[in-house]
Amino acid sequence: MNPEPLRAGILEPVFAIRTEEDLGLGDTEGVRQMIDWCARHHLHIFQTLPINETIDDNSPYNALSSLAIEPGTIAVSPRHLPDLTPAQFQQKARPRLLQELRLGRVNYPKAKALKGALLQSAFDCFLRRHWRKNTSRSAHFRRFLLENTSWLSDYALFRVLMEENGSRPDWERWPPEHRTPEHAQAWLLSLPENRREDLARRQLYFSYVQWIAFGQWQALKDFAQLRGVLLMGDIPFGVGRSSADTWANRDIFDLDWSGGAPAERAFKADPFTEKWGQNWGIPNYNWDALRRGGFGWWRARLGNVRRIFHLYRIDHVLGFFRIYSFPWTPGRNAEFLPLDRTQAAAKTGGRLPGFKPFPDDTPEHKEANQRQGEEFLRVVQEASGDTAVIAEDLGVVPDYVPITLRKLGIPGFRIPLFLRERDGSYSDPAQYPRLSLTQPATHDHPPLAADWAECWRQIDAGQNVAENWRELRWVMDFARLGTEAAPREFTAGLHEAYLRRVAQSNSRFVVVMITDVFGQTARFNTPGAVSDENWSTRMEQTVAGLDQDPGLLAKTETFTRLMQEAGRGSSHA
Repeated sequence: MNPEPLRAGILEPVFAIRTEEDLGLGDTEGVRQMIDWCARHHLHIFQTLPINETIDDNSPYNALSSLAIEPGTIAVSPRHLPDLTPAQFQQKARPRLLQELRLGRVNYPKAKALKGALLQSAFDCFLRRHWRKNTSRSAHFRRFLLENTSWLSDYALFRVLMEENGSRPDWERWPPEHRTPEHAQAWLLSLPENRREDLARRQLYFSYVQWIAFGQWQALKDFAQLRGVLLMGDIPFGVGRSSADTWANRDIFDLDWSGGAPAERAFKADPFTEKWGQNWGIPNYNWDALRRGGFGWWRARLGNVRRIFHLYRIDHVLGFFRIYSFPWTPGRNAEFLPLDRTQAAAKTGGRLPGFKPFPDDTPEHKEANQRQGEEFLRVVQEASGDTAVIAEDLGVVPDYVPITLRKLGIPGFRIPLFLRERDGSYSDPAQYPRLSLTQPATHDHPPLAADWAECWRQIDAGQNVAENWRELRWVMDFARLGTEAAPREFTAGLHEAYLRRVAQSNSRFVVVMITDVFGQTARFNTPGAVSDENWSTRMEQTVAGLDQDPGLLAKTETFTRLMQEAGRGSSHA
């Protein structure tokens, strides 16, 4: 990757974007407006979280399908969807319902139900007007079906089987005749003709939704390019256990182990996370099976990503070298919380959480882990073509990972909070490698203002007083305000000074979470926690309202100025 020019941008989840016309959930129209907002303010990267279809916990990192796009991201209105008539929209999107959905957090059940009903109306109209008449629009759809048959047919069948099983994706509990693609196809053939036709129409509906989604997102990529903005995506390390991927590709997953991350000081979301680590519940990969198949499933995933994004973050790159694994699923976490390692081993037949395929305990194990990670990343680069890859290399980082990333020319992440000198003070961002992306906080972390407030809350409560005082001083020193007293509030002066230091990073890329641009405290995700508050925070203002609010506009202009002063403000991406 060319180390020049320096670039700056923002990170914002799609679900968090608010517009005047959304249906209670951020969508492609909101992304289009944010791309335009970035361009107006001379920012050249708009990063978002994964856009794969999710399950009931709504986590972008626990996908129902790693190849399908989340239908909730579709802009569903007659203006954006030619198959939807104004009358159909008005019949289902009642003003009172829209008013309810557009307030506060994302109400996923209601927002998704409304979008699903509207998409169904659009599909019915498409069948009448185009599909049965073989129009040019239906020809475009047929081409999409043909080009994506390697994954789309299995996905559509899986979605139909979900409906047959009470909308539950946990295929391991489905009837035997539904648990594999082969059995499901045989089951379909055994049904009466009219029943088969009904289910075929449902499969076609789910394929239609993906056609619409891919069309809108590919148009966004083209729009971003015209506006001089790089659209940056995110590809999760793993997939949900109850997903179309595991159902259709059983051989490439090891369902005996659940991937996650070891316990870290920075994450104390709940007692289990603090004691045992993060159990994500994603099945491990069967690397031998992936190799035998030429990494075909991964190549398909990467192919879908490159169609939509100019660059992307590959989540938890450490896991491709070795993954911290649990011999139990998250549903059993409470059972293991009170146990020590000996007691836990007694329940699992001697298996305990740890790194797989090998811990980094011997030179031979380190070499094997490094070799596997490099092999896979070379496949990633090849399959990504001219779409740039950035590796999220946070956590307990083995020494061979940054060496491998440099060897392959893949930027890693630099989070000031995690980069410390021996005395605990923050490292100088001017010393970060050029081949990197600096981000003050990710979606998994509290924003800067929230972190600052939490330090003071603990001090006032008499909790970890000395530790929190030291942290306040280190932040002040990092912001080059070391001669001043630490203010109780996250002041405008502290905010600007901190962002100035971030902007001055030696990293090629600086991408700041939108809540940190505005000095807000709202959080998008708390790792290890499952609640309605996770993945549901929305911006208080619409995109248009960001520049209409004098306070937010002033912060945006400050942010832009800091990036330009640091040489990150040229006019072309």
